[in-house]
Amino acid sequence: MTRYPGGPAESPGFLLWHVTHSWQRAVTAALAPLDLTHVQFVLLACTWWLTNEGHTPNQQDLAHQAGTDIKMTSQVLKTLENKGLLTREVSPTDARAKTLTPTPAGIKLAQKAITAVEAVDTEFFAPVPTDSLTKLLSRLTDLD
Repeated sequence: MTRYPGGPAESPGFLLWHVTHSWQRAVTAALAPLDLTHVQFVLLACTWWLTNEGHTPNQQDLAHQAGTDIKMTSQVLKTLENKGLLTREVSPTDARAKTLTPTPAGIKLAQKAITAVEAVDTEFFAPVPTDSLTKLLSRLTDLD
């Protein structure tokens, strides 16, 4: 039994599930030629952004910024490091932490990938006014 008389088509959660997967497929397709997975993109782009803002992020900072699990973040960062897209070095202030720095190749790829993903966003979300969508998504994010 469901509280929605029209079934799943009226369930906000089910609709969000479908929209999310459709958007993720579009992003995955845009990132494929760049040899990046979606999570690799998010972590590389967040590393670039934090560094560009004058921060020297560590893995915990990055996981917080990206909203990812710290252990998964560490595994993906190893992959990005092996691809030569960022460096991980022991923090000068905390021997347990590793600071992250995008390499020149990582910066270039992050910027290219951001452009590709923003193009997907522009096309995918075109039917909805950007300010309304951003406000709604921000409100939902604040619930987290």
